[in-house]
Amino acid sequence: MRLEEATLSVLDFESTGVVAGFPVEPWQVGVVKLCAGRIDQNSLWESLIQVEPERPFNPHAPGRHAQLRDQLTVAPTRDDLFRVLQEKISGNARVAHNCATEHKMLRLMAPMHPFGPWIDTLKLAREAWPGLSSYALEELIVSLQLSSRIDALVPERAAHDALYDAVAAAVLLERLCEEGWGALPLSQLVS
Repeated sequence: MRLEEATLSVLDFESTGVVAGFPVEPWQVGVVKLCAGRIDQNSLWESLIQVEPERPFNPHAPGRHAQLRDQLTVAPTRDDLFRVLQEKISGNARVAHNCATEHKMLRLMAPMHPFGPWIDTLKLAREAWPGLSSYALEELIVSLQLSSRIDALVPERAAHDALYDAVAAAVLLERLCEEGWGALPLSQLVS
């Protein structure tokens, strides 16, 4: 199966960051489907994930967690959310920008589930556009002039919001498909 024929689930988690004495935990997840090389606008989905009120966040952790602390204490638990999330990330492969982070967050929700295969847009971007000064998702979006497409799909969102970042990675993969990568076999692109 070629990349442009596959159904892919692009996801992103936002986390609490590293704090001494506390494990890193997810607090937000965003998912979007890429079908036949194009974003399915009806598939955009996000959820907050419950975090205990006394649990500290790393002060340098990006995102709007400080504004959402009250909502995070009553958000669905990881266990409650897992069944819904499992359905949302179905498809031929999971996709993320630097997928090791998203894989780690999924393993916290279901330690024995493999959740594979994975496509890493960070690795693909390094191959597709060698010599860029940065491959951070936020900077790639700017250098490849993809911001307007993302803003149209998730208006009033910004980087380090899980849905925004999932959509940004999906738009990056859309661009790769447009540039000929969509004709490659899925098996050649999975990590």
